[in-house]
Amino acid sequence: MKILFIGSRLFDDAAWYAKESGIETIITESNENAINLDLADKHYIVPRGMEEPIKIAIKEDVDAVIPLIGIDPPLVDVGLMKKTLEEENNIPVIAAPYEAASLAANKYKTKEMLTKNNINTPKFNKLEKPYEIEQLENKLPLVLKTPGGQGGSGVKIALNKEDVQEFIKDKENIFTEEFVQGVEVSIEVLRWKNETVALTPVYKGDTTLEGTHPLSKIKQAPLNINDMDNQKHNTKIRQLAEKLADMVKVEGTMDIDILHDSKNKENYVIELNTRPSGTRYMTAATSNIYPICQLIDMASSKWSASKVRKSIKNYYATELPIADFPKEKAIPEIKSFNGNNSYIVHGPKHYQRLTIRADSKENLNNLTYDLVPDYAKKNNINFL
Repeated sequence: MKILFIGSRLFDDAAWYAKESGIETIITESNENAINLDLADKHYIVPRGMEEPIKIAIKEDVDAVIPLIGIDPPLVDVGLMKKTLEEENNIPVIAAPYEAASLAANKYKTKEMLTKNNINTPKFNKLEKPYEIEQLENKLPLVLKTPGGQGGSGVKIALNKEDVQEFIKDKENIFTEEFVQGVEVSIEVLRWKNETVALTPVYKGDTTLEGTHPLSKIKQAPLNINDMDNQKHNTKIRQLAEKLADMVKVEGTMDIDILHDSKNKENYVIELNTRPSGTRYMTAATSNIYPICQLIDMASSKWSASKVRKSIKNYYATELPIADFPKEKAIPEIKSFNGNNSYIVHGPKHYQRLTIRADSKENLNNLTYDLVPDYAKKNNINFL
């Protein structure tokens, strides 16, 4: 079997599994200095866009295409490519169709869809020009967003009038969102051939007025709020995630951002992202299900939701933004966990993150202090 992967940045998440499965791999990448190019059997440097990947998929007679793209705008073009390759060339593309990708890329339309379907989302309101800043002052703190914002870009928590003025400058299509005090949660959903399975809900930290990026927070799983944990397949948050994936007819993988209101115990959907999740290592650590490897199973016609559900394990996990892993400790070369108590180091130098899995809270605690004792002591880490 031969698979074309679009983008090399995340390919190390898949390379080990593709090799293990005997799959020939090809990468298209627009950056000739990109990482992971040497992990594929062949690679092409191409201009940005989907025109060249389409030609290469046809020329190489690949069995499937898997886009490994971590930002929203190109995913809309991926949806169009999917339509072309599947309908005209019978080459499956393991990614969201155009309609789902377009919806996810527009955060305002996403919220309209959620409201229309009676799914909780923080109250929102589109700002019309001329902006009446004074009318917003009695609603602060308030989240300001643009429809295309993601990963902290195009998003600001306004605490005062000056914050509002700074954000609206030179921006169009601004909308406000109610600030919810609570817990940030991500959950990744897999969906293929109308079968859906939600994976582990991951705790990404408490909401803060400073708007701290999730990558800078300590993550934990399984999520331990009410019945939202990894040990139960029928928890409310998993049911909600599967409902949303079916509603938008996503294919491949989708990451859903949720806020759990600490006061009224309600869950509010914030965003849908039709791309690999930033919490995918936590998903793998806790459940032993590797989301990007699951895309390869979909491409290989080996995937089923029931098979995934039966394979889910129950580990404890944490992810720490450590900056740099201690030089005296070994960094695993393969991006998979080696045993019940193990770890993965990922991310670029000076921005590394450490994801640890263990078969008990006590072992998670012990392994954390063994691997990064200074960091653990400084942050007073205690998972017990």
